[in-house]
Amino acid sequence: MVGERAGSTCLEICRPLSAACVTAAGTFIHRYSVKCGQSEPGGRLAEAKSRCHFRLHCRAEGKMDAKLEEQVSSSHYPKEAVKKRPGNVGRDARGSSSSRSSRKSFRLDYRLEEDVTKSKRGKDGRFVNPWPTWSDLAFTNLLKFAVMEKDHTNIPRSKAELDEGLPIMEPYFVKNPELAGSVENGIRVTWLGHASLLVEMEGLTFLTDPIFSQRASPVQFFGPKRFRNPPCTVAQLPKIDAVVISHTHYDHLDYNTVLSLNERFGGDLRWFVPLGLLDWMQKCGCENIIELDWWEENCVPGHDEVTFVFTPVQHWSKRTVTDDNKVLWGSWCVLGPWNRFFFAGDTGYCVAFEQIGKRYGPFDLAAIPIGAYEPRWFMKYNHVNPEEAVRIHIDVQARKSVGIHWGTFALANEYYLEPPRKLEEARERYGLKPEDFFVLKHGESKNLSEDEGFQ
Repeated sequence: MVGERAGSTCLEICRPLSAACVTAAGTFIHRYSVKCGQSEPGGRLAEAKSRCHFRLHCRAEGKMDAKLEEQVSSSHYPKEAVKKRPGNVGRDARGSSSSRSSRKSFRLDYRLEEDVTKSKRGKDGRFVNPWPTWSDLAFTNLLKFAVMEKDHTNIPRSKAELDEGLPIMEPYFVKNPELAGSVENGIRVTWLGHASLLVEMEGLTFLTDPIFSQRASPVQFFGPKRFRNPPCTVAQLPKIDAVVISHTHYDHLDYNTVLSLNERFGGDLRWFVPLGLLDWMQKCGCENIIELDWWEENCVPGHDEVTFVFTPVQHWSKRTVTDDNKVLWGSWCVLGPWNRFFFAGDTGYCVAFEQIGKRYGPFDLAAIPIGAYEPRWFMKYNHVNPEEAVRIHIDVQARKSVGIHWGTFALANEYYLEPPRKLEEARERYGLKPEDFFVLKHGESKNLSEDEGFQ
């Protein structure tokens, strides 16, 4: 099925809140009067010749083999499944750009299953969280967080001290650009800070929630500022085939970064985005856009064997005064013949991860947030803490996981180096080894086929 979604034009920038509460304030702003500032430039493209937007409805084709059926029906964490995954499952001989040669289990339309949580809209047409673990906090809670809670981040002002605690490495592809895209087996992942990763697998190179700006804000003179710079520039990136966006918050969807990536790669770059974001992306000048609902999937042209699936999480979306939850939020599964990758984006803990693990796990690598979680009474609905991150690692049946969403912006109140320390404690409680759930330095890479990083 081929089609295009278009939304109404709306103001893209409002006056930002303070750095301490900018990520949480959006939940409540629409209830109160807020003055607007300048808007992001760029209008709707009237005549884009190459504009692509596909919404693929998958159909079940045959039954799963016994091993896959057992994995899908399992509600616990099958450790043996992580070590022994089914090999090259039968292919669809009719493979094309819309009917990919892929594992049959991936082609089932899970949205038709009763035990799968579908996206849900309220009476006003805006998306809502369907999870019993979600709660909308009152405006008084925001005031309590912003005024009463103590900031424990203690970010050093000294560059030398920051370099010691959070060193920045020059990415391998800057020093040796000829090595980019050379991963024959496994997955190579490079942390670019916060939730931004460069992932190489199955002949593809893609980015997750890229942000290269100095501030996670609608303006670059106010709002949460990076305390660690990006390890590279957009100009230094290798060839990028795709970008996945989890939701619209400014620390995950950066306007200037979108413009820079589009300027460099143009229509060759495929954007995988949540339902409701197509119009905004088109206003940025992007053409090759795939907008998906939960459990919908698509692929990159020329790489039909690799499936990108948009999957649920517990979060919310907002960029302006009036656009609360007009865009869906979610996570991404990237499924190839030999490797599987999961990107959790930004989320509170919920049952979605068991559903994802049963259908698409085990994963060779998962990227799971471990930061911006204190105080728990306020943040737990939006952001997991390190222990909950380990539970997600188990739920999605990840062989390895990398911690993201920490060490870059001060978006909550925990000490800036606490997330990896709490992660270590959680690993020990759950009997995991350090290599099972690890963190990277800014700019550092990990090649999971060799299980070693680049120096």
